Amino acid sequence: MKFVIRSLSPNESHVVLTMAEQGRREIVRSEIIELLGVSPKAADHVISSLRRKGWLERASWGKYLLIEPDQGPEALGESNLLALASCIVDPYYIGFGTAATHYGLTTQHRNVIWLVTPKRLRDRRVGEAEVRIVNPVGSKFFGYSSLDVLGYKTNISDLEKTVIDCVNRPELAGGIGEAAYILATASRRFDWKKLTDYLERIGSSSLIRRFGWLTDYVGADIPHDVRECLLRLAGHGRTTFFGPKSKLARAIGYNDTWHLFVNVTQKELQGCAGLGHRRTVF
Repeated sequence: MKFVIRSLSPNESHVVLTMAEQGRREIVRSEIIELLGVSPKAADHVISSLRRKGWLERASWGKYLLIEPDQGPEALGESNLLALASCIVDPYYIGFGTAATHYGLTTQHRNVIWLVTPKRLRDRRVGEAEVRIVNPVGSKFFGYSSLDVLGYKTNISDLEKTVIDCVNRPELAGGIGEAAYILATASRRFDWKKLTDYLERIGSSSLIRRFGWLTDYVGADIPHDVRECLLRLAGHGRTTFFGPKSKLARAIGYNDTWHLFVNVTQKELQGCAGLGHRRTVF
């Protein structure tokens, strides 16, 4: 087992103590150069040493996060990886399967962080995780807030937007079966008015049909007026597919209520039928 040595040189101590005294969690390379009054090469040596000793972790090119002494090197768990990913770009939010995991909506363990941003970037690695960039259309970039993750402010999609995103792009949530499980689990905590407003704001009848059908399938306790509103918003346009466009053998088939061809097998959704019903404990 390797032990991280956290003894510091005078320059290293100066960086850490200055950040702690100022209550800062982030610092960039140019600030370290100015703070120490040294050459860029010497500053890079200090940064490299602080990273090796577990005091700093690189968030993006030239930007670093402080790992506080009381947290130790073990602090670079899943939550701090989210904080590191949040430093890559702005604006952004952590979404899809990553947000679903944060809210406890799925039991799947993932080493991928889904970072949603309108800016074009390449995928990258942060610590042990792979950060994959999702570029949504403008009408879908909303529904997130800043949450405290181990002392770091991190933008994460809220519960309702997380589920909508997962239903919209189930491949970023572990597949259609996992998206159904996420919806069923989250439905007991939904703000149904907020969810309806979100779907109306996005304005995709295809998404509303898929979401409405899946809500029925998992047996979510959706208020009657909300369901009627979704049916109205879904409209009566041409048939929409849920699943791949090429028809599958043993697919569930056409649903007249939502005007949706469910090109998914029962096996793929196994265990999710009725999962959203509230259970009464006697």
